[in-house]
Formats: sequence, structure tokens, C-alpha cells
Amino acid sequence: MAETDTQNMSIALYRYMCQEIIGTEEQVKTIRMLNNIRDYLNSSNNLITITSGSFGDGLEMRGSDLDIMLVPKFIEVSEEVNIHFITDTIYFTMASEDTPPGFTKLRLLHSNDQSILEDCDEFGHDYYFSNASVKRRNLTDIFSCVHGPCVSDKEGIFDFAFCVRSKAWITQANQWITRSNNGWPDYNVKQSIVKHGVLFVPVGVKGSKNEELEWRISFSVGEKFLIYTLTHTQLLCYALMKIILKDVINIDRHCKYLLCSYFMKTVIFWISEEFSTSIWKPENLISCFMRCFRRFIYFVEYSMCPHYFIPKINLFDNKIKGQSQQILLNKLHILNSCSWQCVEFEYINMYN
Repeated sequence: MAETDTQNMSIALYRYMCQEIIGTEEQVKTIRMLNNIRDYLNSSNNLITITSGSFGDGLEMRGSDLDIMLVPKFIEVSEEVNIHFITDTIYFTMASEDTPPGFTKLRLLHSNDQSILEDCDEFGHDYYFSNASVKRRNLTDIFSCVHGPCVSDKEGIFDFAFCVRSKAWITQANQWITRSNNGWPDYNVKQSIVKHGVLFVPVGVKGSKNEELEWRISFSVGEKFLIYTLTHTQLLCYALMKIILKDVINIDRHCKYLLCSYFMKTVIFWISEEFSTSIWKPENLISCFMRCFRRFIYFVEYSMCPHYFIPKINLFDNKIKGQSQQILLNKLHILNSCSWQCVEFEYINMYN
């Protein structure tokens, strides 16, 4: 197909997605504004509420659940141990010596409230925050299921994650601050992300001997900042990747539980950093999407999907391997051979 024809199809696809699937740029901004207002109203003197996931990104897509992160203000995490303690605040320090990258144990550093010990396991003279205890404590009659780091309702519509926060950026992600790029994200956005620190969510490495004491480092707030900086074309590429995952890849029983939308978000972040922001235009939607899709195939082929903030973390570790990897890869190659004719309008029609 001639370049002009592809550009015309891209514009048509862009308009279709704005009208029927994602909404216009202004509609997405409105969703985000309403989310931020609701988070502000639901927060209190002791608790910060953060809407995350697809809905938090401003994407109201079919099948999306509502992910809420709850962050207590009276608990802080620090890499440093020699800090000034505020009387009413509970402090933990990161203990990452025997945890894989992206995870840490949280050792109690200081607390005037002895009740925190009920959620800690004692080893020697130290107390470590138990992610399992935190999740059990937050179970209710309505939110009675544990789903990864979250407590959920039985229908799986609402996910709540109790998180703790480090106000400072962490050493493991320092390389991201100075990593060279093509102008995205810009300096001011990076500084805002660093200023907001990181979160720790209550889930460990599956099968680890310390699984119930490990906490996953989360960059959800920073990722939200990044998503908000994307052009609408970039956002539509992300939505297309999610559609392919949900309505094409995941309908195959061999592939259903291999992938998650976070992998797709990671691909978008890497491509956005590596290529000039000038390419992300409505007339380039198809070419930009295919670039993202082919990068994803590359990741699957080599069973290596580097975390955006900490690249030495392989998000595919112990997930994409063996026969399932080959089945997935064959499916992706078939989709790629059909180019945009296969991965756009046909499956968008399935989506509605």
C-alpha cells in the first residue's frame, strides 16, 4: 500500500477510535480531571487515594476494572537509616540485600505505635513488614478476595492495594534520571516524577522463601505522569496494544495468562523514549502502532522485556518460555504478516 493510502487509513482509524472507543483528547482529559477530583475528595489527613490502571490513565475501555491505591501518610520508607524521625510517623527502611531487583523487604526503623508490630514478622532483633498480614487486615465482607497485591470484590471489578511510600527516589532507578533520550520525557516531567518518589505494593516474588515479606517497588505515580504526557496518537497506540492483548491474544487458551497490559505500557514507554516526538501524529498512527507491535514481538522472541525504570528487571522472567512462548510467538508472527489489515479494523469491530 502506498504511503499516502496508509496515512489516509491512519487518519480514518484515528477518528474512529476517538468517536467509538477511547474518546477525543478533550474527553480523555475530562476523565483524568474527574479522577483527580475524586482522589482528592476521597483522601484524608491520614490516607492518600490514587486511581491507577487503565481508568486512572483516562482510558474507559470495555472490561477495565477500577484500581485504587491507598497510601497512608503516617508510614514512610527510606533507604537511609540516619534520618530525622517525626513523632507520629512510622518508618521502614529498605532491606534489599537478598531480594531480586524491583523488590525489597521493609525493616522497621522507628515507631511510637506498637500496634504496627502486629503486621510484622520478627527475625532476631528486627521486625519486617508482612505483605500477607497487610492484605489480610484489609479483607472485608465485600472485598473478600486477594488478587496479587490487591484485595478485590468477588466479581473482580474493584481492586484496592494498600501501599507505602518513599518520598525520595530510590538508588535502583537512578540510571533512569540521566538516561539519554529524544526529548521524551522532558526534564521538567522527569523532575516531577522523581519528586514524587516511589510506592511499595504488598506482593513478593512467587515461590520465594521470603514471599510474604517482600514488597514490589511500584512506579505507578511516575507512570501516570508519563501517560499524561503522551500525545493522543501515542495513547491510541497503547489502546490498540491493549485491544490486541484482550481480544486476540488472550482468547487463545495457551496464551491467556502469559501477558498483561503492563507489558504493553512498557513497550509504549520504550518506543516513546527512543523515537522523536514528531512522529506521533494521526497520519502516522498505523506505522507507529506497527513499530510498537514489532518491538513487542522482539521482546517475546528473546523472552526479555526490560522494565522501563529499572532495565535490569526482566518482566518476562519465568513467564515467557517453553511451548507457550512458541505458541505465542507463532500467533504474533501471523498477526504481523497481515500487517495493519489484521490488527486494526477487524479486531476493533470485535471490540464493539
